[in-house]
Amino acid sequence: MKSFDYVMTAPEGIHSRPAGALVKKAQEFESEILVSFGGKSANARKLFALMKLGVKRGDTVSVTAEGADEELASSAMADFLASHF
Repeated sequence: MKSFDYVMTAPEGIHSRPAGALVKKAQEFESEILVSFGGKSANARKLFALMKLGVKRGDTVSVTAEGADEELASSAMADFLASHF
């Protein structure tokens, strides 16, 4: 299992358009990828679950990848968040 924290810098936090792109990125990997915030976790492949987290600018999320390609998935998700959120 590989985990990292990310501080949301996007003015809108997680909203529909970038969340959709995040879902597509997560679907590239075999590993299960979870985004956690405020005591709740969401499967990164589920758009509405991500949006229900209510992540805003300045909030810190934890991202966990677990599976056969967890190293690659974790690294790619960290890069994706840094460039899109």
